[in-house]
Amino acid sequence: MNRPGLICAAMLLAAAPATAPAQAQGDSMLIIAHRGASAERPEHTLAAYERAIDEGADYIEPDLVATKDLALVSRHENELSATTDVATREEFEDRRREKTIDGRLVAGWFAEDFTLAELRTLRVKERIPGVRPANARFDGLYQVATLADIVKLVRAKEAETGRRIGIYPELKHPTFLLQNEGIDLVDLLLREFRQLGITPADPVFIQSFEIAPLQRLRQRAPGFKNVLLVEPTGGPADEPALRYADMVTPSGLAEVAKYADVVGAHIAMVLNPDGTPTALVADAKAAGLEVHAWTIRPENDFLPAMLRTGEDPKGKGCGDVKLAALLKAAGVAGVFTDGPLKGRSCP
Repeated sequence: MNRPGLICAAMLLAAAPATAPAQAQGDSMLIIAHRGASAERPEHTLAAYERAIDEGADYIEPDLVATKDLALVSRHENELSATTDVATREEFEDRRREKTIDGRLVAGWFAEDFTLAELRTLRVKERIPGVRPANARFDGLYQVATLADIVKLVRAKEAETGRRIGIYPELKHPTFLLQNEGIDLVDLLLREFRQLGITPADPVFIQSFEIAPLQRLRQRAPGFKNVLLVEPTGGPADEPALRYADMVTPSGLAEVAKYADVVGAHIAMVLNPDGTPTALVADAKAAGLEVHAWTIRPENDFLPAMLRTGEDPKGKGCGDVKLAALLKAAGVAGVFTDGPLKGRSCP
């Protein structure tokens, strides 16, 4: 997530008072580790995922892109220079490209132009070191992880902890990759699930900002839970005439319910500026959908002004826990978070 131009900190919220992972039960709210514990380790690394599991996350959330030889790997974007050292590697200088992705011109190095073996030679770095300088200490330590690596880690941690741990993959730019690169992320994901022995009985959600991939998943693998991601502006890249704002009206949600089980909504669509709930959760429930909200981040830089602690933009306090409490009160079934929430309380 974290799509361009959306800043959750623009919301002015009032301060709030202070299971089995397959679905939220009763008063529980699923904790979805957004790219792993990305406030504490470089995102989408095995270290970030393991840290999140150790902190009690119910699900870990890998963003999936594909390599030239059709391996699924976990990166926030298919463009690699923001999160790896590819721009410093002379042997790959000739791979630099410009591509128009979902209507936006992007320059850099793209996963689909590398084989998995080539990607394995890269090393991961912190994406936002100005906000998370402590994470930059880990630059250069980790490789790009495959989906198979992540599932192996999850199974090892399940054996260690005795609890189920879900995966919550996002298909990144599936229409662009299919139309421009001939890479079908839906086919690759379902093939990989078969090879890894993942079935609808496992705790899995599959998410996308686009409609067609979710419709195909519903047709081909109807047992898996699908999540349509929505944000306050724009619309699906594969349906440019549609707006997300229209898709979350009662009539729009009735259509979404034909191919999705959950709406993954930006926090600004769930909470009003004063912290009271919008109509989205109630309308979604009426259509048979749950709502998962994204994304809670612990740093002041990402929090509403009323929930910040101190003046340091990188400072952390209890604002993320208080924001989670507001979302729980609004009735959301799950939250995406960059940092630990379980076991934490605020004065």
